[in-house]
Amino acid sequence: MEAAPAPAAADAAVALFAGHWEGQADGVWSAPGRVNLIGEHLDYNGGPVLPLALPHSTVAAVRARHDGVIRVVSSADLGGEPSVWQGHLSDVGPGAPEGWAAYVAGVLWALAQAGHAVGGVDAAVVSTVPLGAGLSSSAALECVVALAVADLGALGETSADAFRAELAAACVRAENEVARASTGGMDQAASLRCTPEHALMLDTTDGSVTQVPLPLAEHGRALLVMDTRAPHRHADGEYGSRRAASERAASLLGYGLLAEAVTESGGTAEGAEAVLSRLRAAAAGAGEGAERVEELVRRTRHVITETARVHQVASLLTAAAQGSCVGVSGVGAVACIDDVGPVLSASHASMRDDYEISCPELDVVCSAAEAAGALGARMTGGGFGGSAVALVRAGTEEAVAAAVRAAALEAGHPEPAFLRALASRGASRLR
Repeated sequence: MEAAPAPAAADAAVALFAGHWEGQADGVWSAPGRVNLIGEHLDYNGGPVLPLALPHSTVAAVRARHDGVIRVVSSADLGGEPSVWQGHLSDVGPGAPEGWAAYVAGVLWALAQAGHAVGGVDAAVVSTVPLGAGLSSSAALECVVALAVADLGALGETSADAFRAELAAACVRAENEVARASTGGMDQAASLRCTPEHALMLDTTDGSVTQVPLPLAEHGRALLVMDTRAPHRHADGEYGSRRAASERAASLLGYGLLAEAVTESGGTAEGAEAVLSRLRAAAAGAGEGAERVEELVRRTRHVITETARVHQVASLLTAAAQGSCVGVSGVGAVACIDDVGPVLSASHASMRDDYEISCPELDVVCSAAEAAGALGARMTGGGFGGSAVALVRAGTEEAVAAAVRAAALEAGHPEPAFLRALASRGASRLR
């Protein structure tokens, strides 16, 4: 369940560099994967999200170049077979290169497009972020490259949050335009801007952040990530479909972003129903069929209710940290933390029923975790496969994992993998 220690990953990156490029690297950098505690599919809708950085990270040994050449060797894990890519910055642009190299070369291109002097790199990359698990391995790759290039080129104050926000924006542009993989920006912000023992509440409308304390260990609670290892079924097309539906609903309601529905609703159930009624009328009036109308209503309802859940979880965690907590289940920090559990479960139900981004494998692991004593569980990430996160009592992780594993296998699904989500720091220089 634990990530490889940073020194081991750094040593592996240095060894990989020495085995492929002559000379030595100028330094070694690390950028974490992330798990989103709550706030799914809100980043491109202008809503709040609440991710935390994982101890699992992508590590890169990097040397600056001044000739525009980009050379990178990547090992998918500490013992994986490496892949090599070489090209020139002048050949990088929308759609080129393809594959994993786009996440490296695209970052240099995006930084150059932003007006920074970028000359090229030699790099060696290793990662302990599980691939295909919905834990942002691609964003970790982008962010470790961005931080290394910024450090080596003295592009800005890399310890300043404002500059890290600029780096995150460059990574988003690289993924959207060069890799042609749609992203809303949460993953990059988490990898660069998270702090230890906190979740990052990101307002995706203006990019502002609030560090929300995550006082789990001191109160006997933990987060367990459950990787279903399920193949991502039509994930790219379905992600695009959800985004298009959100944009259509926003347009019909006269919004720039669908999160404006939250403002119009006034934060009340009655207000939300009024917004949804207005959407039904607008969609029908625009000639949308009955099924499409209800689809748009479901998507919008998820955005409204998920936004409320993000604020609820942030408030509960903050109150727990401040010792000023009166929760549904009692008084005190533990009660407020435990109250987060049902909110996570409600989020999963919304993603399953209203946003329709879950899958049988995710539903099984969430249900099994709760049956085994988890306080709540939800799928996390883009959906259609990937991972779920459960709030559990510390010390029960192995028992919950065993029950989830048994339930998944009994259902004929792949054997899940598990990791502990310890809120960690954002990208940093290791050496």
